[in-house]
Amino acid sequence: MNLDYIIDEAMRLDASDIHLVVGNKPILRILRDLVPVRKTSILTPDDMYEMYDYLVKGNVDKDEVFKKTKKLDMSYVYKDIRLRVNISMEDEIPIATLRLIKNELPSYESLGVPDIVRRMTYQSQGLILVTGKTNSGKTTTLNALINYINENQNKKILTLENPVEYKHHSKKSLIVQKEVGQGRDSLTFSDGVKNSLREDCDILVIGEIRDKETVEAAIEMAESGHLVIGTLHTKSCAESIDRLINFYEVRDQESIKYLLASLLKLVISQRLLKGVDGKLVLVPEVMVVDNVVAGIIRKDKLSVSEIEDAIQSGADKGSIGLINSLAELFVNDRITLEQAKEQVEEKNLEILNRTIMQLKIKKEKI
Repeated sequence: MNLDYIIDEAMRLDASDIHLVVGNKPILRILRDLVPVRKTSILTPDDMYEMYDYLVKGNVDKDEVFKKTKKLDMSYVYKDIRLRVNISMEDEIPIATLRLIKNELPSYESLGVPDIVRRMTYQSQGLILVTGKTNSGKTTTLNALINYINENQNKKILTLENPVEYKHHSKKSLIVQKEVGQGRDSLTFSDGVKNSLREDCDILVIGEIRDKETVEAAIEMAESGHLVIGTLHTKSCAESIDRLINFYEVRDQESIKYLLASLLKLVISQRLLKGVDGKLVLVPEVMVVDNVVAGIIRKDKLSVSEIEDAIQSGADKGSIGLINSLAELFVNDRITLEQAKEQVEEKNLEILNRTIMQLKIKKEKI
C-alpha cells in the first residue's frame, strides 16, 4: 500500500477523511460521499500492518497504548499538512481513519458561525460550549474562534487536545497547545485542566469534555476567573445541559445545576448539511444563557421543551433556534425543504412551515 499516494489523492480531491479498512479499496470522504481511491488495490492484512508501522514509526508509548486499549488517536505530518489519525481493530487487524487538517483556517464568518459566538469570547470568565455530533465541524469552529482571539485579543490561551490538530502560532495572544495522552504533554484532560490553574492562562480550551472529572476541573477553572471553551458530543443545546448534569450522581445534581446556571454563558450546537450547491452548510443552534435559561437549568427536572422555547424567545439576546436556522437557510436557497424537515421532529413540522412563511413574507417586504 502506497499511503503517500493515497494522501496525495485526498489532498488533490479536497477530501476530508481517508478510510483504510481491510478487504476494501482505500476510501475518501468527499463532501459526505464515499469515493474509492483510483489506481489502488483491495487492502490486505499485510497492508494494514504495514500502515500501522508506517504511522506509529516505532513509538513505544503509542504502540503500548494501542496494544493495551485496541485504539490509538494521534497526529501525523505529511509534507505541509497535518492529519488526525484514529487506528482501531476489526477482526484483530488494524484499520484507520485519517482526517486531513487544512493549513489555513477559515474565518468564523465564512463558516456561518453566528456573530454572538465571537462576541462571547470577550467574556472575562465563564463557560462556552461548542457541541454537535461527529463530523459536525466542532473542531473547525473551535479553532476558528481560537484564531480570532489570537489575532484580536491580548490573552494567554492554553489548549488541551487529543491529538493537536491545527497548530496555532502566537500573534497578539500567547498560545500553548498541549496534547493529551500517555507519553504526551498531559496524561488526561482533567489533569491538564487542574494544572492550568497554575499556568496563568486567561482562556482554557478543552478539546473534549468526556467525564465528570473534566467537568469539575473546568467549572473550578471558570469559577476562579477564567474563560473556558470546551466541546461536547451532543446533538442539541438542551442535550448538552442534560449531559453535563448527568455526569453527576442524583444527590449532587442540584449543586451542579446552580453552578452551570451561573457559569455557563453560551452553547452552540451545530450540524453540517450538504447544500444545494454541493458545499457543506453549517446549521447552528445557539443558546445564550440569560436569566430565563438559568432559571430552567436550576429547576428540579430539566425540561428540553422549556429550553427550546427559551431559545426561540431569546432572539433579542442572540439565541438562535434550530428551526429558525433551517427556515432561513431554506428561504435563502441554501438547503432544500426536505433537508430542513429531516432535521426536526414530526411535532415541530408545523412550526417549521410557519417560520418559513414568516421569513418569506419578511423577505418580500424588503
